[in-house]
Amino acid sequence: MHNGAGSNVATSARMASNGNHAMKSMTGYGAANGQAGKIGLSVEIRSVNQRHREIKISAPREYNAWETELRTLVAGSVARGRVEVSVGRTAGIRAEQIGVQHDLAAAYVKALKDLKRTYGLKGELDISLFQGRGEIFQSRGKGPDPEVEIKAVKRILKKALAAHSAERTREGANLERDISKRIAKLRTLVALLKKTTAGAAGDMRERLETRVRSLIGDTRVEDARLIQETALLAERADVTEELVRLDSHLDGLGQVVRLQEPAGKRFEFLLQEVAREFNTIASKSGNVKVTGLIVDAKSEVEKLREQIQNVE
Repeated sequence: MHNGAGSNVATSARMASNGNHAMKSMTGYGAANGQAGKIGLSVEIRSVNQRHREIKISAPREYNAWETELRTLVAGSVARGRVEVSVGRTAGIRAEQIGVQHDLAAAYVKALKDLKRTYGLKGELDISLFQGRGEIFQSRGKGPDPEVEIKAVKRILKKALAAHSAERTREGANLERDISKRIAKLRTLVALLKKTTAGAAGDMRERLETRVRSLIGDTRVEDARLIQETALLAERADVTEELVRLDSHLDGLGQVVRLQEPAGKRFEFLLQEVAREFNTIASKSGNVKVTGLIVDAKSEVEKLREQIQNVE
């Protein structure tokens, strides 16, 4: 049970202003750089809102064998949304690392001279004759070791994920403040609905009885039957149960805001139930004031629904 709209608004305001912002946005960016020996590595993470989780990793083919492990690291940090991870790798080869296979080069030159002499071919031998002969030139440096590099990649990915999480938490704090204010507004509207509909069933019963008697005129109708029928109609128009359920759903929304875990899907479900109760009240009541309050409430619900699209 609630003590009134004032205490509910104060509760929501405290929720919005506290320093514990558990809510996270699905939209965010994070990046980090590092080294693996002489290899430069970089990781960039971008995410946008999406109902389910989708992880796309773009990395050099040297790391294909570890894509599942990289994906697992990302999944441990992101529960929902489309996430794109880009891994960059830069490596240069120094001139002194290139060696020449002189014996093989000499064999090529001798063979070409023999061909020239035997068949009377014209032309001079030059370096262009070795184009495409990759076996003559070999790297003396040690080749890349993906197993060593992937350890650095994972370390850098974790840093990028931390930056990505911090960005999403910052945006989540903004979402939380706005959402909490709108929940408080809905509580105020529900309190006004309670006040407006208080005694409405009894008033409706009296109006129905008066209307029926004016229509039937002198026709004799059993009073008990008339009272029973009008009471049934008035009962069908009663919105007490809907208002009680609204209180419960709004309490649930307030609790979800404070959850230390992804809350988007749970929030969507509760918001759907809130909208259902307001629609039922609108269909039951013919009161102009009630209709105006419902219009305001449904507007807040739609704004909340838009915000929730970005909540993890």
